[in-house]
Amino acid sequence: MILPSPLATVIQRAVFPQQNVEELLPLYVDAPESNSVELVGRHSVRVRAGHTVSLATYFNGFPAGYWQHWTTVQSVTARLSASGNGAVRMMRSDDSGEARVVETRSLRDESSYSFELSLAPFVNGGWYWIDIVADSDVLLSDLVWSVTDAPVTEGKVSLGITTFNKPDYCVETLKSLASSSGVLPAIDKIFIVDQGTKRVMEQAGYDDVAAALGEQLKIVHQPNLGGSGGFARGMIETLDREDSAFVMLLDDDVELEPESILRAVWFARYCVSPTIVGGHMLDLGKRSVLHAFAEVVDRGTFMWGPADRNHERHDFAQSSLRDTPWLHQRQDGDFNGWWMCLIPSQIIREIGLSLPVFIKWDDAEYGLRAQSAGFPTVSLPGAALWHVSWVDKDDTIDWQAYFHARNRLIVALLHSSDSSGAGLLREYRKLDIKHLISFQYYPATLRNQAFKDVLAGPEKLHDLMPTALQNLRTQAADFAEMQHYSADTRPRSRDGKQSYPASAAAPVGNIGLALFTAKALVRHWFRKTPEDLHTRPHVELGKRDATWWRIPLLDSVLVDTADGSAASWYVRDRATFRALLVESFKLNRQLSREWKSLRKQYREHAASLTSVEAWSRTIER
Repeated sequence: MILPSPLATVIQRAVFPQQNVEELLPLYVDAPESNSVELVGRHSVRVRAGHTVSLATYFNGFPAGYWQHWTTVQSVTARLSASGNGAVRMMRSDDSGEARVVETRSLRDESSYSFELSLAPFVNGGWYWIDIVADSDVLLSDLVWSVTDAPVTEGKVSLGITTFNKPDYCVETLKSLASSSGVLPAIDKIFIVDQGTKRVMEQAGYDDVAAALGEQLKIVHQPNLGGSGGFARGMIETLDREDSAFVMLLDDDVELEPESILRAVWFARYCVSPTIVGGHMLDLGKRSVLHAFAEVVDRGTFMWGPADRNHERHDFAQSSLRDTPWLHQRQDGDFNGWWMCLIPSQIIREIGLSLPVFIKWDDAEYGLRAQSAGFPTVSLPGAALWHVSWVDKDDTIDWQAYFHARNRLIVALLHSSDSSGAGLLREYRKLDIKHLISFQYYPATLRNQAFKDVLAGPEKLHDLMPTALQNLRTQAADFAEMQHYSADTRPRSRDGKQSYPASAAAPVGNIGLALFTAKALVRHWFRKTPEDLHTRPHVELGKRDATWWRIPLLDSVLVDTADGSAASWYVRDRATFRALLVESFKLNRQLSREWKSLRKQYREHAASLTSVEAWSRTIER
């Protein structure tokens, strides 16, 4: 391991996979063939003779554009230790992804090398990295990036991990931390906020890892207050720690790259002003895929998502960092998901804790609130974890539909510059029609309930926290489409399973969509419900074929769930359709009429809703 000079601070170290899994390799090493490299250790790799291997990768490139723009650092030193014969090339890219050689050094036997590198050319983006040309086998023992500048902020980080009935994931996360001796000195306290009935402390392996972590670990039990309640508790606990300058919020169903914690901490320490530093989300189901990058809130529709949908789910196994120009541009976002998000304690003291909304939109709202107070959010490349993705889930049609609808409205009332809410309310009218003509009466019902709760004002938000989830789940029993049928209980359809060619397209253009919607609304409003609808499904559809433009033309259909493990039976009901559609339109109009007054109410109550005192009362109930 390279020992930096006493005046230098290591802000990034090359790392290699903790597991020898082939699909992980593209994140760490850009190798033409898998047998051209051998993973030797956590910080070392051997390049086989006759091969050229690059560290222009997600975890081992240095994101110079981010350090140049957000921190006080003006130059970095790259130091490496290697043995063998060949060459090492220091490379850089610009914001268009064009690569060029900065300097080439010959490798002879066992040596250490350093490169003094300016950050001045990286105003809009770009990376540094090294390429290794191996004439004989070359062992890279270590590569560190260091600075001699003093950090702007001192202090450690506390981790706030919120969990509900995922003790196995939590214990694995703790094991990963306990085995990362280089990371632990930067951590003040690890808080596990356990809100479940399957306790982390009762999970196999917990006792051993708890003994290894000792006083650094604290388990906190509280009622299930959702992600916002768990993360609020992590914030509160951190504010009580004198040595903690930051809290890092982490989801439970994740797998860590522990080096990412250090990178986020060092970046935050050197930021010009207090800055939220987020980690990216890699897909735990397909590990080479970058699922979520910098995220923004569309101010027109007031919906969160990536700045460019074309960049979603980038697979490094298919296109490396070097071959992906957009990854070389600095990507600025409005917020970072709370799967991994570092927040300075100073920001929490100034703007408060999370909004009491149980789940959904709490992270986006916090980023917007921080932004309004002058605190930016940076989603930092090279700092990431693997998270269970939601690709195979559709949480907009289950109980979470309520939180999606209610919280989006609340956040818009708090932060949208639209004084009428017209754009968002128009989106909700479209969504209501889409769900109702698709026989999705449960989410439509929950959305109407969400509208009513928003209209009732902000005073009840904390009161709803402990009971909202159970009430929503209880209502599901009243809706046919929420009953899931396994392979053993799956009813047989009258006409069998139908499939459609992939080329079968949806209605296109404003006129085509308007005509389709009008016909569907007329059909569902006037067409009587056939008597045999509940006898058995008329047809079966796979999830891919169960589109919004096919289901409205049917009356009774069995649809595979998103993960393919079961099926749901969707049945058209004219009376339910009429009642929900009328109620939805009435509530939508009421929200439009009262938007300005609601906006004023929610903004006046925002500070009290997110205060330590309010959250402490809710937690202690």
